[in-house]
Amino acid sequence: MKAIFISYNQALNERVMDVLDKHFLRGFSKWELTHGRGSVDGEPHFGSHAWPAMNSSILTITEDYKVKPVLDALRQIDDSTRQHGLRAFVWDITDQM
Repeated sequence: MKAIFISYNQALNERVMDVLDKHFLRGFSKWELTHGRGSVDGEPHFGSHAWPAMNSSILTITEDYKVKPVLDALRQIDDSTRQHGLRAFVWDITDQM
C-alpha cells in the first residue's frame, strides 16, 4: 500500500477530484485550507492580502499499482497549469488497522 499526499492551488480542486474519481480512489482525507510555498518557484499561497491564493491538500491510501497512473494524471494537470502549483508525494504504508 502507498499513501499519496497532494497539495494544490484551490483553483485546481475539480480537476484533482476528477483524477481521484477516474482512478477509483474513493477514500481520502482533505484539508480545505493549507498554506504553502513551493520549494523551487511560484508564489506563496498564504490567504493574505499580499498572497491571497490558498491551497488544499489530500491524503489518500491506495494499492501500489495505482500510484503511477495517478501521478501521471496529476503531472498532466501541473504541466498545463504551472502558475497554479500542484505537488504530489508518495509514502510506503507499512501497517494498517
